[in-house]
Amino acid sequence: MTRRPESCSPGRITTAGPVGLSRFRHPARIAVEDLLYLSTAMSGDGAAAALFGLVPPAEVDRALVRAGLAGIAVRHTMDELTRTPVERFEPGEVHLAQSPAIGARTAGRGHPVPQLDVGRANSGTARARVDLLHALWVPTRVPAAAAARVRSLRGLNVIRHRPAPDLDSDASRWSSRTGALLNLRHEIGVVEHDDGSRYAVAALTESTVPAAVQPTAEAVPARVARGLHDLLRAG
Repeated sequence: MTRRPESCSPGRITTAGPVGLSRFRHPARIAVEDLLYLSTAMSGDGAAAALFGLVPPAEVDRALVRAGLAGIAVRHTMDELTRTPVERFEPGEVHLAQSPAIGARTAGRGHPVPQLDVGRANSGTARARVDLLHALWVPTRVPAAAAARVRSLRGLNVIRHRPAPDLDSDASRWSSRTGALLNLRHEIGVVEHDDGSRYAVAALTESTVPAAVQPTAEAVPARVARGLHDLLRAG
């Protein structure tokens, strides 16, 4: 199954952010295992969309339920996730897409932007994401071989400008998955120390600044992750 090639359409996206298949200009045939690498280690939405074509969101959601992992809802594909107001503006006007995302959430966490409405979008709490990391690093609820492969791919994550600089060292390893959507910037991962200790961190952030490029917001997950890590390690 992992060696089976899949036909993938090019994304031809030119806006800043997306990587991998999303920027391909020509059709390609890529093995499923390589799609896993592109989607997980490179945060490639195009590769994730191709994988959802093989395993639909409803099936992924049922697998999480069978594993006893509550608090995460998988409702739609990557195409629906990335069809946001950003695509309607020119690169110099992307900040205009941020404004509808900020301050429009209802008391029940509904939102006029579908991707930010917890009742319609893919969603998950910080606790649920840490439970998922625990299930992958201590695989009693998921197949050990599959968990090991996911851990390996997360260790190869090439997007390392958030918590990685604060948690990586010669004596520790940060394995993670990161993501950004409109005014949201998230990263979840596990830091493993040479002494055998391991800490899972979920840093989920929401900016109130209507701007596409936000160095300060990018730095917040690192500060949050480091603070949580140090508090636990000291205790």
